[in-house]
Amino acid sequence: MIKAPKGIYDWEQLHFIQTSFQHRDHNPIPIILTNKTKSSQLILLTGASGFVAAHVLNSLLQHGYKVRGTVRSEATADKVRKTHSHLLNGVDSRLTFSIVHDVAAPGAFDEAVKGVDGVIHTASPFVMQVEDNERDLLDPAIKGTTSILQAVEKYAPQVKRIVITSSFAAIVDPTQGARPGYTYSEKDWNPVTYEQAKSGDGSTAYCASKTFAEKAAWDFVKDKKPNFDVATICPPMIYGPLDHDASLDHLNTSSADIYRMMNGSQKEPGPTAFPAFADVRDVGEAHVKAYENPQGSRYFITTGNFQYPDVCEIIRKALPSYASKVPEPSLTEKVETFKVNNEHARTDLGMHFTPLDQTISDTAKSLARLHEAKA
Repeated sequence: MIKAPKGIYDWEQLHFIQTSFQHRDHNPIPIILTNKTKSSQLILLTGASGFVAAHVLNSLLQHGYKVRGTVRSEATADKVRKTHSHLLNGVDSRLTFSIVHDVAAPGAFDEAVKGVDGVIHTASPFVMQVEDNERDLLDPAIKGTTSILQAVEKYAPQVKRIVITSSFAAIVDPTQGARPGYTYSEKDWNPVTYEQAKSGDGSTAYCASKTFAEKAAWDFVKDKKPNFDVATICPPMIYGPLDHDASLDHLNTSSADIYRMMNGSQKEPGPTAFPAFADVRDVGEAHVKAYENPQGSRYFITTGNFQYPDVCEIIRKALPSYASKVPEPSLTEKVETFKVNNEHARTDLGMHFTPLDQTISDTAKSLARLHEAKA
């Protein structure tokens, strides 16, 4: 994908540039990210202990990179070392850590970025309770993104690409509901305004925080003209096996979404709030492919649509011993919803997406192992 001239594009131009090359019949002008081999490159992975980051880390190590992960404590670093030691091939120095207590704090990443060749930014501010949307959600999300960009600009001029984990929340228009007949892709942006986000409900503010954080990254590159460009990864509901140090008492949101369908707490499947999904292993691989791609872009990483009755049906088949606890799929009627388009990720990154059956089956089996270990 040809890069827009820095400093002159607006959002409409960015959308045109991104979508026009989905159907290109010629090769893009490449940007040389580095002449180094993968094994000699050090990649900074922020938020390394997270659900998605665990799979980004898997992909980075499998591709041969060295990784410096940011975590909030040495204890967390030890847990990540333990979960990923099998990928180090006996070379423990391939995985090191930098302690970052608060990703939204000024200068949070100043030390962590020094000496790295590239950055994959999955970390997001940790918010226990939201009392004020702007103070507790919007500001931390935006600052959590801009702080890594500022640190790289100031302390890591050798970095040419930063990959940022965004979200389908930055694409979808929640006010349109199920929106049957419409197809979402990278060209779409959540149209929420900052004023709406400040005064809206929790869901509106959360989706807005993802939107404004991602836009802050694109604006930073446009306005500051740094030595690097950015790529953003926008997945919807992310399911898949848990490769991080997980427990049933502290599941990430999407894993908890599946666990409630198999622990007897759910009496019927219920309506599907966001009927599109991605496999976490695909999301992890997409971050690495976006880092390696000649041009930065925005990528909608998704297999396709799903609904909760489908999930229940798959869990029942995958785990017969749990079937009596899984809601009867027919108790919730499936409805027509929006569609999703993953063509840009398939053509630009060469992505192959994991089907729903495998994703949900592997997720459920992973959760069952946690459940049985706790019993």
